[in-house]
Amino acid sequence: MSGTTPAKTSQHQTPPAASAPTTLRVQGMDCGGCERKVETALKRLSHVEQVSASSVTGSVRLTAPPGKTLPHSDIESTITALGYQVIDESVNTTEPEKSSSWWQSPKGRLVIISGVLLALAWGLKFAWPALGSWPFIAATVVGLVPIIQHAWQALKLGNPFTIEMLMSIAALGALAINAAAEAAVVVFLFAVGEMLEGVAAAQARRSISALSKLTPSTARLLEQGEAREVAAASLVPGQRVQVRPGDRLPCDGQIIVGHSSIDESPVNGESVPRERSEGESVFAGTVNLDGVLEVEVTRSAENNTIARVIKLVEEAQAAKAPVARFIDRFAFYYMPAVVGVALVVAIVPPLVSPMLWSESIYRALALLLIACPCALVISTPAAIAAGLSVGARNGLLMKGGAVLEQLGKLKRVALDKTGTLTAGKPTVTNVEGFDGVCDGEIVRLAAALEQGSSHPLAVAISDYFQNNNGQQPKATLPKVDAGRALAGHGVAGQVEGRELMLVSPRYLQTLTQGSSKLDATITVLETQGKSLAVLLENQRPIGLIALRDEPREDARKGLQALERLGVQAVMLSGDNARTVAAIGKQLGIEAEGELMPEDKALRVRQWQAAGLGPIGKVGDGINDAPALAAAEVGIAMGSGTDVALETADAALLKNRVEGIAEMIALSRATMRNVKTNVALALGFKALFLVSTALGITGMWVAVMADTGATVLVTLNALHLLRYRFNDKA
Repeated sequence: MSGTTPAKTSQHQTPPAASAPTTLRVQGMDCGGCERKVETALKRLSHVEQVSASSVTGSVRLTAPPGKTLPHSDIESTITALGYQVIDESVNTTEPEKSSSWWQSPKGRLVIISGVLLALAWGLKFAWPALGSWPFIAATVVGLVPIIQHAWQALKLGNPFTIEMLMSIAALGALAINAAAEAAVVVFLFAVGEMLEGVAAAQARRSISALSKLTPSTARLLEQGEAREVAAASLVPGQRVQVRPGDRLPCDGQIIVGHSSIDESPVNGESVPRERSEGESVFAGTVNLDGVLEVEVTRSAENNTIARVIKLVEEAQAAKAPVARFIDRFAFYYMPAVVGVALVVAIVPPLVSPMLWSESIYRALALLLIACPCALVISTPAAIAAGLSVGARNGLLMKGGAVLEQLGKLKRVALDKTGTLTAGKPTVTNVEGFDGVCDGEIVRLAAALEQGSSHPLAVAISDYFQNNNGQQPKATLPKVDAGRALAGHGVAGQVEGRELMLVSPRYLQTLTQGSSKLDATITVLETQGKSLAVLLENQRPIGLIALRDEPREDARKGLQALERLGVQAVMLSGDNARTVAAIGKQLGIEAEGELMPEDKALRVRQWQAAGLGPIGKVGDGINDAPALAAAEVGIAMGSGTDVALETADAALLKNRVEGIAEMIALSRATMRNVKTNVALALGFKALFLVSTALGITGMWVAVMADTGATVLVTLNALHLLRYRFNDKA
């Protein structure tokens, strides 16, 4: 048989990979109605599986089915046909939206034209009454043309229930029942409302995109000892730049020469400058206050901290919260329902009562104008976007509306000890040698075993050795042979022919019986909140080193803030139980030690099963990965690191315990704003639906109510941008 036979799918055959989402910048989307028009039209295209439009970020996110590619030309032409503009993707998306006066926009020009024609119509009515309604008809038609065009394009693309369609029907219907003056007023008020929505949406977008202005446009590139000015966007990793006092850093980098105070508030909202010296990391957009620095570039412009924060926050703003998705579903059914009610109001009263057809149709047309749920739909995303923006400006990065919404519901927060409640920089407090071995020898051998390790305890021991032998050039560390890590327990190796191990007291118990004196010493030191490392030679203890990691300066204050919010804090640590208990007692917090990563995740699941959730988990984003994943909200500590920005659900760029309570307080303030907005939107709708159906209010009042509600909830959401954290947590 000739030809090919379709291959059978093997159980090992790899399924087609899911296509990566594509994000397009779209200009002109200013409300929930705009989002629905774009989503409905694009979903009808082939090879478009998922669409999510966001008027808050001015973007459309699309996904193709596995193995397919998006029809970009069709997508762009569809968006353009709806009256919006696709911005060239090659343009740097971190650039802030260009500010222009309202009268320079298409919506602004329509307001001016409609307003002038309406004023002329009223003038002609009083000057030449014989003209009748013709001036108002002309004003209505001229202002209605672009509205009808948008309504027709949306109808052709499968979306009949748009505000433009309802406005067109209402205005044309008003002309048909000889209410031309009111039709002209309605068209003008609609244009004003659309323009105000555009202004408010642009303001919301600029609130976060303005972060990009923090990075300077130029940098002083060092080449062969000479500095020359270049574009900051052209910097690549490995190059070196000079940063003078008062300059903003043009890049993420590492200080090679110099030390200075750095104002990091643009990145993490921390008002107190930090001292930075050679070998330490610095971030783009921060301000050099004192000395001249030579900085090596570690990240390109499109990948620096500011750019990544902007990208993550915009993605978060585009991700709808559960309450926003509920409002969208409600609006989907609400609008057709009100249209149905309007038809009943137009037809039934004249059939069952003496009401004139012109009166019933007028009331129905007014109801159509109330039907648009713009205020309701924009009420939630505008507030969520404002809350995310406020958080980002203050070093509180939350990845999406769902995270922001869930934070305010947390009842219990589990915190790691090292690096979260403590500074993560332990120092050596005690050294004790046994059987005649001097303390200095214990430190020397332990530092030799730990050399090259980045573990906090290892670094502390190495630093202690260097600080105590800095004046003795000959006191160098010996070489380690057969060095190896004892996973979760310590290190081992041969030093100067001696078989050595540096282990935790718990692991020591599995190796040797120990002695009552050693056990007593360990107990005393651990009760004081110290971590211990025991040095063994041929599995015989020859000395120990005690280290203590002090609580962060703001730890107690942060825990008290959580308590005021009604959130219970619990410490979960892998350190020994006595040390953890001592730190917990010092901080006034419930504490549990000797937990492996999987044990922490188990505790979180047990609390959830017992109804103690939702649970938040705070850690470093790596060692606590299982618990971070198990919790409803995982929060990573870190000052702008990859871990802090790219793992967990939220990140504390300030690296402060108080930031946890600030996140929760901001979440609750945002959700209060959302509830207020929803109440305002529904209240306006309910009031004017009833008053319009009863004939108390007319068409122009209906438009003012719809526009007023939309503007009011938007302004209320933007008010959240002025949120202050002082005394809120």
